[in-house]
Amino acid sequence: MEASLDLLAGTLAQFLSIYTVILIIRILLSWFPNINWFDPPFSILTQLTDPYLNLFRSFIPPLGGLDLSPMAAILVLQLVSGLI
Repeated sequence: MEASLDLLAGTLAQFLSIYTVILIIRILLSWFPNINWFDPPFSILTQLTDPYLNLFRSFIPPLGGLDLSPMAAILVLQLVSGLI
């Protein structure tokens, strides 16, 4: 039983690490205005990250055109990962 919980925790921690990297890639690519987010592979990134980021965008408004919600999203992922 304990081994299966360790496996589950390890798998979840690995998933959170991979998702954090995907979020960082999405954030870095957002600095390039000529990217068409509707073309693959960028549309896949958008589909994977926007639902999670939209949770934070709903209560953290952009300040002066700067979207701070990705920083909060990554912070929450790091906190959850640390708890696991």
